[in-house]
Amino acid sequence: MNDTLTSDVIGRRVEVNGEHATVRFSGIVPPVAGLWLGVEWDNPERGKHDGSHEGTVYFKCRHPTGGSFIRPNKVNFGVGFLTAVKNRYVLEDGPEEDGKEQIVIIGNKPVETIGFDSIIKQQSQLSKLQEISLRNCAVNGAGDKGAIAKACPSIRKVDLSRNLLSSWDEVLDIADQLKHLEVLNLSENKLSFPSGSPVRTGTFPALKVLVLNRTGITWAEVLQCAAGWPVLEELYLKSNDLLISERPADVLQTVKLLDLSSNQLIDENQLFLIAYLPRLEQLILSDIGLSSIHFPDAGTGHKTSMFPSLQYLVVNDNQISQWSFINELDKLPSLQALSCSRNPLTEGSKAAHTTRGLIIAKIGQLKTLNKCEIPPEERRGAELDYRKAFGNEWKAAGGHQDPDRNRPHAEFLAAHPRYQSLCLKYGAPEDGELKTQQPFLLKNQLLTLKIKYPNQVDQKVLEKRLPDSMTIQKVKGLLARLLKVPVSELLLSYESPKMPGREIELENDQQSLQFYSVESGDCLLVRW
Repeated sequence: MNDTLTSDVIGRRVEVNGEHATVRFSGIVPPVAGLWLGVEWDNPERGKHDGSHEGTVYFKCRHPTGGSFIRPNKVNFGVGFLTAVKNRYVLEDGPEEDGKEQIVIIGNKPVETIGFDSIIKQQSQLSKLQEISLRNCAVNGAGDKGAIAKACPSIRKVDLSRNLLSSWDEVLDIADQLKHLEVLNLSENKLSFPSGSPVRTGTFPALKVLVLNRTGITWAEVLQCAAGWPVLEELYLKSNDLLISERPADVLQTVKLLDLSSNQLIDENQLFLIAYLPRLEQLILSDIGLSSIHFPDAGTGHKTSMFPSLQYLVVNDNQISQWSFINELDKLPSLQALSCSRNPLTEGSKAAHTTRGLIIAKIGQLKTLNKCEIPPEERRGAELDYRKAFGNEWKAAGGHQDPDRNRPHAEFLAAHPRYQSLCLKYGAPEDGELKTQQPFLLKNQLLTLKIKYPNQVDQKVLEKRLPDSMTIQKVKGLLARLLKVPVSELLLSYESPKMPGREIELENDQQSLQFYSVESGDCLLVRW
């Protein structure tokens, strides 16, 4: 850059020695002669002051050490989109090809060309590109009008993260020329968005995925621009200090995935403003400081009308400490997968498998928890353990094995909304199940089991007493010695009188009988 900069550099994004900044001032800073640029750094620790020098305020910064004065020749104002594409993707030809002469006919006249093959090859390379990554390539805009559409007509996926784009209009100038664009990543570009003026529409007719993490966009600006995203399915808005200020009206109606992670100003009341997006299947709310949720339209045991299509909810790294939060999630009509790692509730004194079991028991339709599938035998074990663990509390609250006398009070039902349905599913807990166990006496941990051999009619049915902590591997070892059959050939499953007609495989050799909820009176089935 020379020393004839004009005021149109104000607001431009620049790069200096790998650090990004925004130009806030251009002019003379006495007593030193010559032109200076006043910049506000993205990283405030990079600067020296707040835009003032010797008592004069030249520009303002959000941080007291966010500003610096820099000579224009030290600043990189970036390059156009197509220049960046060529720098990264065009293969250079060898000198022997570049020097070739060729006669071609243009119109009716023969024209001598040098390096014509090279030009054709470069154009061919660009025209075939469908996915490009220009992350951190100092892209500052579209460049020459129409040049992108002519050179790169096939592009469908673009990563423009961490560049020098300074406004949404610059993004539109690029996207206008990429009519097949389906995926666009604009993260870490400090963009200014149009305020008040109508937003250009029709620019993103095919866009399905838009990433706007760390762009400084506000919720109002999201809704203003969203009219231009008619088929958008995934929207990522991480780390923007967002406040959800209003309900989307006629926009974002096609969105299936919404990421609002690391926006600490969002609370549960704001979430209700997006609760009726009709196609929203995945909602990512990690690290927003969330501690509670309540769906006021649904009482105990009923489903909410909110988030009707939500299948996957992510609430990792929050402040969830109460089981009432998990109880409320059972009200979501379509929820199948939950991630809730690194919360006070899941990081407490309870063992991890106990906490997992409680969550599974409390959310009836859940199929995946923390990215681990919930097999049917794990759900059954978790629900039986839950039914047993809170049986005495249920009885004390007015619960009874006789359906006509089974009336637990409202406080118990609020704390354990699924308990009654589990009693219907497995039967009410019997008094014998609810006797206080003496966990340190081995006799109280022994299971009396029948052992049958469905494929060996001549084998007699055995009865054995085995510790509930015994692993499936050790059970197989015992049976192998008893039957004189190699361990590797044994297949185990079991039947329970509580679930007649159903057979449950014991497929994980490292798990215990207790893990599979095997109880006294059950029958082990052995095949080889």
